[in-house]
Amino acid sequence: MLDERGIEYRYRDYVKEPLSEAEIRGVLKLLGLRPKDVLRAKDPNAKSLGLTGGEPDAKLIAAMARHPTLLQRPIGIVGERAVVGRPPERLLELAEA
Repeated sequence: MLDERGIEYRYRDYVKEPLSEAEIRGVLKLLGLRPKDVLRAKDPNAKSLGLTGGEPDAKLIAAMARHPTLLQRPIGIVGERAVVGRPPERLLELAEA
């Protein structure tokens, strides 16, 4: 979708290059969301760790750093703005600014 519109981006494979806890905190700040808002509660790791989203923010962030599939994706970031690409068309909002 971004390629079709000629929008430049850098893709980061979150499994091979997971976000650190500090990076997750920074992304959450840009999104204006809390960890529970981007938790993939149906992810097998969430189930095996017993995560519901009701845990303290620090615990969820630590779990997301250790198990990157817990984090909703894609997340697009441009400057000081970010969006969760659900649906993927939301990523186009970043190109409109």
